[in-house]
Amino acid sequence: MILSALLTSVGINVALCFLFLILYTILRNRPSNAELYVPRLVAEGKFQEYNASGVRGFFSSFKWVKRAWQPTENELLENSGLDAVVFMRIFIFGLRVFRFAAIVGIFILLPFNYMGNQLTIDFTDLPNKSLETFSISNVDDGSNMLWVHFSAVYIFTVVVCYLLYSEYDDIAALRLSYFYSSKPRPSQFTVLVRSIPVTAGRSFSETIESFFSEYYPSTYLSHSVIHRTGKLQGLVNKADKAYKKLVHLESKKYTPQNSKRGCCLGICGRKAERVDQYEKKLEDVEGDMRAEQLSLAGKEVPAAFVSFKTRFSAAIVSHLQQGLKPTDWVTEPAPDPQDIHWPFFSASFFKKWMCNIAVVFTCLLITIMFLVPVLIAQGLTNLAQLETMLPFLSGILKLELVTQVVTGYLPSLILETFLDLVPPVMIVLSSIQGYIAHSQIEKSACIKMLWFTVWNVFFANVLSGTALYRIDVLLEPKRIPELLAVAVPGQASFFIAYVVTSGWTKTFSSELFRVKRLMLNILKGSLCCDSDDELEVPSNPYHKEIPRILFFSLLGITYFFLSPLILPFVMIYYGLGYIIYRNQLLNVYSPKFETGGKFWPVVHDATIVFLVLMHVIAIGIFGLKKLPLASSLTIPLPILTLLFHGYCRRRFLPSFKGFPAECMINKDRLDQNDPTISSFYEKLATAYEDPAMERVRRSEASESSTTPLLSSYR
Repeated sequence: MILSALLTSVGINVALCFLFLILYTILRNRPSNAELYVPRLVAEGKFQEYNASGVRGFFSSFKWVKRAWQPTENELLENSGLDAVVFMRIFIFGLRVFRFAAIVGIFILLPFNYMGNQLTIDFTDLPNKSLETFSISNVDDGSNMLWVHFSAVYIFTVVVCYLLYSEYDDIAALRLSYFYSSKPRPSQFTVLVRSIPVTAGRSFSETIESFFSEYYPSTYLSHSVIHRTGKLQGLVNKADKAYKKLVHLESKKYTPQNSKRGCCLGICGRKAERVDQYEKKLEDVEGDMRAEQLSLAGKEVPAAFVSFKTRFSAAIVSHLQQGLKPTDWVTEPAPDPQDIHWPFFSASFFKKWMCNIAVVFTCLLITIMFLVPVLIAQGLTNLAQLETMLPFLSGILKLELVTQVVTGYLPSLILETFLDLVPPVMIVLSSIQGYIAHSQIEKSACIKMLWFTVWNVFFANVLSGTALYRIDVLLEPKRIPELLAVAVPGQASFFIAYVVTSGWTKTFSSELFRVKRLMLNILKGSLCCDSDDELEVPSNPYHKEIPRILFFSLLGITYFFLSPLILPFVMIYYGLGYIIYRNQLLNVYSPKFETGGKFWPVVHDATIVFLVLMHVIAIGIFGLKKLPLASSLTIPLPILTLLFHGYCRRRFLPSFKGFPAECMINKDRLDQNDPTISSFYEKLATAYEDPAMERVRRSEASESSTTPLLSSYR
């Protein structure tokens, strides 16, 4: 890619960023858009209408930036939880890393690249020159200037490892502090018990009661046996949806327009008619739910949630073998009740095994299919290849502006458009793997999405852009550094454009402006006079956002010494993301679960992999540049980095898998003097009941009502 094409891409994206920023600032304060741009504040009753006109009012609308910046980390922790704090720490970590990298890269490495003579540079025709003239490719083979790059790689690795250690240590301490300051949570006192042995003449509930009363008489509290409620859960979800629409409809203010105006497609009708419609639907579902509930008594699953009076007892049970047979009484820590993913509790071992096999093959299939948009994107960056494949476009491609847009802006836009389709698929694949918690599904999808992005967006683009992409090269490990050293620098311009398009513009359009949701609302408004849907406050899609953020970290780390020109673009992305995502966490996203910062080990592991990849490329590039001594001296660097990684895992990772006995015992002792602990135990006894069963029981308690199911909701 030539410099003018990159500047065109940057110009288009900067213009789009300003456009989305201005539109967001204007539309954000309109009451009609409150559910779109500040749904969390609306749900919590904290939204305040803001009326301002004129130039002063327009500039006052930008105060959202100040409000996003002002809250301290402790306030964010109290407002959005530890996961949100850890999420923002990714941006802080990125800013610290790439601030240092940009200073070294722009002010030290880039001038040495300029002074090289490996590539011919005509500064009078600079806009039409390839960006490779600003990279390490321009440094003369065997030049002593390469030792500056060698030193930079070592210094940068030390700085990144120091920051990684500091963040890991800080977040581990923050986890303990959060644990001490938090109120008692059901998951801290409860374990999930699977593979309960069958006892003749006893139900699973009686077997559990007998076993834990005998071996844990002083700390055993209660249990909840799991049932096969898949069909019943579907009926309950159907009733939930109808009830939420009914409540939302009844809460709306009456106006003559609401009474008279019907839907343009006939799907809305008058308010009174729609109220009757939803009440009738609830009554119809009630009969199906009762019939299904009658058959649930014999559908117990050999699994249960068992609760104890102390955290320490629950921890002991979850980590010790309970029965003589290791396959009986299998225990694991329980998630919070609202975090439970109920469908797969009733799945057999064979079904889970088959689902895992299917997930592996599906991931491989998606990876292969994604090579198509990658090849399209790479084809657009190569004009000569594009003219050969599509000769009828040769006339249009001779126009300078068209050439710059096609090679500079379009490839990254196409790639990002296809990449948006993958995260929902990864969530679905993770949900059928047998995980018992939504947080586990989210984390699994996050890891899948991360390595999918690394392989398909980074390696596939790098390798498809070089003639060395042959199976025989990939099968020779000794030639991999050489392959990467040749392929990676040539894609620097493509990835700079990708950072600007996928990083800058998408953060403004998809995240801040929420353009897809806005278009959906406009479409609904054009089809229907009103919506009966209750306001749904979204949660932060960690499985989608964390891999995307880390991918820019990959680009910044690998291109640090190869093409430092990318570093300011990456640093600007992290700065924009810090403000915008803070705003979203405070105003848009509401936490649906809390992992206690367990996403940070994913960030740490990924950063270590990125560093090792940079080292492998450095070994190859110094070899190609005929500086074998520097190449040899770089070999210990990935080994030392992996040793550092192993130390960090032993030092910090246990703190993210559970809490120390010392902390749990101290917390249990504090609970003994807590007057609310008895009421917590009462709630804990029923906290892990299946929501479907609980809803039906509440319906039975309202038999006197003409609509018992509706009464159970109220």
